[in-house]
Amino acid sequence: MSIPAAVWEHVRQRARFACEYCGVSETDTGGRLTVDHFQPKACGGSDDPDNLLYCCHGCNLYKADYRPRGPKDPALWNPRQEPAEAHLLTLADGTLYPITAMGAFAIERLRLNRALLVSWRRRKQLQSEALRLLDRYREVVGLLEQLYHRQAALLEEHRALLEEQRAALRLLLKGDE
Repeated sequence: MSIPAAVWEHVRQRARFACEYCGVSETDTGGRLTVDHFQPKACGGSDDPDNLLYCCHGCNLYKADYRPRGPKDPALWNPRQEPAEAHLLTLADGTLYPITAMGAFAIERLRLNRALLVSWRRRKQLQSEALRLLDRYREVVGLLEQLYHRQAALLEEHRALLEEQRAALRLLLKGDE
């Protein structure tokens, strides 16, 4: 039995059209992603939206039907319950670094440091930095414009004062004659 279209679309929109595991979007991949059962149907998982995640084909493939079978099996991070930042740290080179055992297992199981994802994260970091610098540049340009207008006003005030001084000097010089 397949997931009803309305539920599928709800899961897609809830995830903001991006993989809930690795973050790549439909725009990044050039198409729709997949809907995954966090708890696989083979292990008793349901089609309830709380058990469904929107994910890319790679993350879905690597997660497969994983579910801890015993107490020693590691738990997989559920992005619907905790943010990635609780388990993963993005390094400057675009790789993910685990800050918890669950994060380490997610990186391993989902292969979250696969080359294309690392390149994508690095590109996103560079784009973010470029936008930050552009915002700062716009702020500096705005401040320079304010400074220019204040300087122009001060020059005008200075010109008017010089004109008044010239007029006063003329009066004084006429008075000495």
